[in-house]
Amino acid sequence: MMLGQAQQPDGASALSPLRFGYKASAEQFGPSELVDLAVLAEEVGFDSVFISDHFQPWMHEGGHAPAALPLLGAMGAKTSRVLLGTSVLTPTFRYHPAVIAQAFATLGVMFPGRVILGVGTGEALNEVTLGLEWPEPPERFQRLKESLQLIEELWADERVTFDGTYYSVKDATVYDRPTTRVPIYIGAAGPAATRLAGRIADGFITTSGKDPALYADTLLPALRDGLEKAGRPEGAVDTLMEVKVSLAADRQTALEKTRFWAPLALSADEKMGIHDPIEMQRRGDALPIERAASRFIVSTDPDEHVEQIAKYHDLGFRHLVFHDPGHDQESFLRMYGTEILPRLRARFGE
Repeated sequence: MMLGQAQQPDGASALSPLRFGYKASAEQFGPSELVDLAVLAEEVGFDSVFISDHFQPWMHEGGHAPAALPLLGAMGAKTSRVLLGTSVLTPTFRYHPAVIAQAFATLGVMFPGRVILGVGTGEALNEVTLGLEWPEPPERFQRLKESLQLIEELWADERVTFDGTYYSVKDATVYDRPTTRVPIYIGAAGPAATRLAGRIADGFITTSGKDPALYADTLLPALRDGLEKAGRPEGAVDTLMEVKVSLAADRQTALEKTRFWAPLALSADEKMGIHDPIEMQRRGDALPIERAASRFIVSTDPDEHVEQIAKYHDLGFRHLVFHDPGHDQESFLRMYGTEILPRLRARFGE
């Protein structure tokens, strides 16, 4: 069954709605503070709140890693409107996909129409520490595909026996399932997973700050290819960009805010297979500040900031989720609510 099939009427072609979200950084803040930040994000006008799902953070000193599943439940209980999702969770190693099917069905029952399951192929940082083998990318991709098939079957059928290459269940039933199906978004940084999102998912997640040609010439064409191969209309998939932003009155402050997130600037080869936050921090700390900040839109002027953000909208991303690297998230949220979100809505006329 196509993941998005239940929510896509025949002949639908409209674009997904324009949304602005907040990335609540579970690698940087504790669970109670993150719940308070989700409440504030809703209050100041954001449409969604997404959290990561890490067993270990990028940085050892000052890092956090609260569990995503109870955190989503607490956020849902304290908010009333915003969409809540993972960006992203890996349903293939630490979690059996049946456990994720049950957990997100429960969240969907409690908060109907407000929960999104964002998934990806994972990182060694979160799995190897638990004694799990870390396979090559092709196997990780196949595991993801199989896990999504199993999750969908558990959501759709009363009684499931599944004997896959990597996962199996026998006479399994998810007894509490929402009336409104939980959408699944696939996080991707390469064409294979992006094409899969176009074929079967409700949303596609990627992150900002990379070579613009990656989005224009590789990822978005792969998404369109997946949609076309599945016979799906353009608006079948919500296009979500995690936009990394650092806005401050002076450039040096805006740059320094990004220091905690320096490991994001490491190349895939530089961080391949690292499972220890202490080593990840050591490598990140060794980077010059300009490179540490290279994944972020670094700005001192709100209007210029909006124009930089608009480049992602103009590429075709309809769901922009903003990640600020600083420690004062309350000030960031209030500033975005009064200065940036109104400018963005005026800029796009939606």
